Amino acid sequence: MTSPRARSGLRVLGIDPGLTRCGVGVVDVAPDRSARLVHVGVIRSEPAAPIEERLAVIAAGLRAVVDAHAPDVVAVERVFAQQNRQTVMGTAQASGIALLIAGERGLPAATHTPSEVKAAVTGYGSADKRQVQTMVARVLRLDALPQPADAADALAIALCHAWRGGAPVSASAPLTPAQQAWHDAERLARR
Repeated sequence: MTSPRARSGLRVLGIDPGLTRCGVGVVDVAPDRSARLVHVGVIRSEPAAPIEERLAVIAAGLRAVVDAHAPDVVAVERVFAQQNRQTVMGTAQASGIALLIAGERGLPAATHTPSEVKAAVTGYGSADKRQVQTMVARVLRLDALPQPADAADALAIALCHAWRGGAPVSASAPLTPAQQAWHDAERLARR
């Protein structure tokens, strides 16, 4: 494990909350906005298990990732309205566990909507899963698309957080097209 003081930039734990599959991704983002993959995975809970056991599995998995990789900040996908009430409830419960663990460990936490994440990573707030996976792979210089989609989403959440103000930005570093689109959109929104 690298100590926070021994690395430059920001280490972000991105979490795509879910009760059956909770995506986790850890990235190091340098002041020039370049990024490096540290860890990616999915914490799984058994759908037939009682809810308290499922949440305990998610909590134990998230604590293990925090202990192993010492993030500086936690970024969680914000729960949004869905037609399936049971799905949104499970997502909200897993999100609460993620935010609780950040609080337990004294880590700052932030939430980002799916459209914020897509816009930050691809430059388009309605991008599909494949476009997000492709951009995450390109940004992190991966040989293959991160799988499953929950893991790719967690990495995208981490990148979104770092690029939206979580990491210091070098004035001389050029922005990627997606970062420039996000910067322009934020500037226009402030008018």
